[in-house]
Amino acid sequence: MLNVEIRRPRVEDKKEVNSFFKTVITDTFINEGIAEMVDDLHAEIEAKEKYLDSDFENNGEKRYFLIALDGDRIIGSIEYGPSSDLICTCTNNSFKELMELGTVFVHPDFQRMGVGNLLLNAMYHALQNKGIEELCLDSGYARAQKIWKKKFGEPAYWLKDYWGEGYDHMIWRIKSSDLASSSKSK
Repeated sequence: MLNVEIRRPRVEDKKEVNSFFKTVITDTFINEGIAEMVDDLHAEIEAKEKYLDSDFENNGEKRYFLIALDGDRIIGSIEYGPSSDLICTCTNNSFKELMELGTVFVHPDFQRMGVGNLLLNAMYHALQNKGIEELCLDSGYARAQKIWKKKFGEPAYWLKDYWGEGYDHMIWRIKSSDLASSSKSK
């Protein structure tokens, strides 16, 4: 049985968190059938590492991370920060003022065990404490899109074949309270 602790990452966690990003993103690319897109894979890992650095640099004021641990092992992550350029461009800046929920990752060995729901619920409380009532999230990964559609309904923007034929991109606008209700009911 899992004994999950959710907390803010510490600077001394940086190497392990970055290793976690590499593991999860590599697994995702393999499962999505895009493992040959090595440059994109490395860019995705590098972006997450920069987001984590941003959290450390400003103590969570611009980017705010939480990590999930089982014992000493990092098994999940979640963060929020300013809406990405991709979201702003694809929404004609209509989501520009929203915070973006992102980096929602669960280690492949711990998926489908409720870790993601625990992270969503913990993030709901963090957002509530900051007074953030609405945010957005996006995904170009088919597996994640199925999860987000189940939890949050149809996306506000569905960009068909955005990443190539059969590879859509979806963007949701959600209330932070949806994080808490989705973690309990789904």
